[in-house]
Amino acid sequence: MQPINNKPLYDLIIFGASGFTGKYVVRETLKFLNVPSSPLKSIALAGRTPSKLSQSLQWAIRPNKGPLPDIPILTANTSDPSSLVEICSQTSLLLNCVGPYRLHGEPIVAACAAAGCDYLDISGEPEFMERMEEKYHDRAVESGTLMVSACGFDSVPAELGLMFNSRQWVEPAVVNSVEAYVSLESEKRIVANFAMYESTVLGVANAKQLRKLRRSRPRKTRLAIPGSRPSKEGSTIEHQKKLGLWAVKLPSADATIVKRTLSIITEKPSGLPGVNESADAIAKREAFWSSVKPAHFGMNLGSKSPLGILRIILVGIFIGLLGNTGFGRWLLLTFPSIFSLGYFRKKGPSEEEVERASFKMWFVGKGFSNESNTSQGNTIPDMEVITRISGPEIGYITTPIILVQCALVVLSQRNNLPKGGVYTPGIVFGPTDLQEKLEKNGISFDVISKGNTFSN
Repeated sequence: MQPINNKPLYDLIIFGASGFTGKYVVRETLKFLNVPSSPLKSIALAGRTPSKLSQSLQWAIRPNKGPLPDIPILTANTSDPSSLVEICSQTSLLLNCVGPYRLHGEPIVAACAAAGCDYLDISGEPEFMERMEEKYHDRAVESGTLMVSACGFDSVPAELGLMFNSRQWVEPAVVNSVEAYVSLESEKRIVANFAMYESTVLGVANAKQLRKLRRSRPRKTRLAIPGSRPSKEGSTIEHQKKLGLWAVKLPSADATIVKRTLSIITEKPSGLPGVNESADAIAKREAFWSSVKPAHFGMNLGSKSPLGILRIILVGIFIGLLGNTGFGRWLLLTFPSIFSLGYFRKKGPSEEEVERASFKMWFVGKGFSNESNTSQGNTIPDMEVITRISGPEIGYITTPIILVQCALVVLSQRNNLPKGGVYTPGIVFGPTDLQEKLEKNGISFDVISKGNTFSN
């Protein structure tokens, strides 16, 4: 039922608020509810089981020991499309925290497109994201629905981190490649969300479908990057002495999303116009994108010891070998602690483990001190810029911070954002003040070093 005068009842609905990640999103959202400077004045929680949603709300307010806020609890189920359209028709923006997204995400995307409410999620699943773009982009454009996946640790730090590094290259210097290195740190054991593990296992199982989808789509625009592509030759394990890390390539969604963003910017160098931008907003958007140059991008997972990297590789081997068969997936998902060597468990990390964890994400940019050097046949980079993003635990603290700040940007700056369509976080949030908002909420962006020569 559409609200009276087509005005949504709520600024924001959190769908899946009773999940482990969802309750952290609720806690982060409450920090900005009815704050004078915040656009967030009304929210609701939605999911299958009202009692669990109430428990999630009670947990979220526990640190403040305040009274239970008067927040509506709505019932909706991904197996009941009409219930999803009902809640989507009541809100300006829906945050989807229900994963794995390849199993539960599409009905919610379809409902948002039908109802015309904006949509954000924290998916890190390439097959889901690219399939939703293929199926719902045109429909979202028609209904004016802005849809953005990966608005969490996957993949906002990668996107903003590349852009931050790129903006440090002042003409005539030009970047050629940026390699990101993620280092997870903790005073206790690092334990990640089971849903992330489940998504990875299902991603292996659906790899063929992803390759088929990509072959069926038009080829991406070739990026105009000065200099040659960095060689992929070398050992599997890399030792980054400057960072104090051993590292291995990380087959995550981040690199794919970054490339999608850069492809769009190659086609539309000024970015995508907003719904009703002011002249100042247009100038800001155009200036931002003129400062961001395409570069070859790669993701790596780092550890302070080679033993840590060997553990990561062993987990990858387990998932790669067993994820291709039904029985193998059953083993992986039934005994996650065994096959992930303790990195994942079904009940997730304890609150203490979450509070003790943090991350650092390094961006090592290599390029040329003068772009004219590349036209003279010089293909060996002679300049390096190292930047870093750092913050708290990635899954339950950093991800909710990012998702909620993205939501606040959508609610407060909707006229400056694309009218509708399925886009990457970088395309939508790159020209906004999202980086500044994250810095005010515990996520740091730093320039570590700039130099005309480098050595690994």
